Amino acid sequence: MSDLRELYQEVILDHNKNPRNFKKLESPTHHARGHNPLCGDKLELFLVIRDGIVDDIAFVGSGCAISTSSASLMTQFLKGKTVAESRKYFESFHDLVTGKLLTEQAMDDLGKLAVFAGVQEFPARVKCASLSWHTLINALESASVIAETE
Repeated sequence: MSDLRELYQEVILDHNKNPRNFKKLESPTHHARGHNPLCGDKLELFLVIRDGIVDDIAFVGSGCAISTSSASLMTQFLKGKTVAESRKYFESFHDLVTGKLLTEQAMDDLGKLAVFAGVQEFPARVKCASLSWHTLINALESASVIAETE
């Protein structure tokens, strides 16, 4: 097994068993719900944005290991980033999991999120990995519809 595949499995399992930022924020400035009907993943995302910066971000919900770990890693990654950066990272992450070629710099910028590159080998799992990110975009746009991966 390759080192990247082993790292992928370790990170996914760790963030699934011990998701970071798994809580409801009491006074979010932004909020959205997401649902992946294919896998049954459901999540609710809460953000506190101050002066254009993600000051706090958290989620609750239930889902498969990939969905939960992706949400956990996303919340860790986006704290302290600007809204504009968050949108840019959505695009990079989506390109990563759908198999689009990323520059070496874009891969480096994604940090630990790069472990999700292996998801592209399993098309049904792309939706699991990207659910939290689609929910993020809805939250940033204050969309009242449930983000879906279909």
